[in-house]
Amino acid sequence: MPQDADEVRISETTAAQVWPARTQTVSFIGSACVVTGAGDFELDDLNLVRHTFPDRHVTLDGDVITVWPTSPPDNAMTPSP
Repeated sequence: MPQDADEVRISETTAAQVWPARTQTVSFIGSACVVTGAGDFELDDLNLVRHTFPDRHVTLDGDVITVWPTSPPDNAMTPSP
């Protein structure tokens, strides 16, 4: 899904955040966080990111760890109840 350039923020981290050793980039798209690695991440890497975002859904897919947004973006089309 294409993103507006204003929505993508690369390497927006704080000194308190720790990333897996093989991390190449950390990108924020809205409230989602995408961690891209130099090679496939392992379960220890996934657990490290889960510890950084304890209340968020975090998934691992090879060399990408995704921290999913807590709510849909403001411009998302959500059905009426």
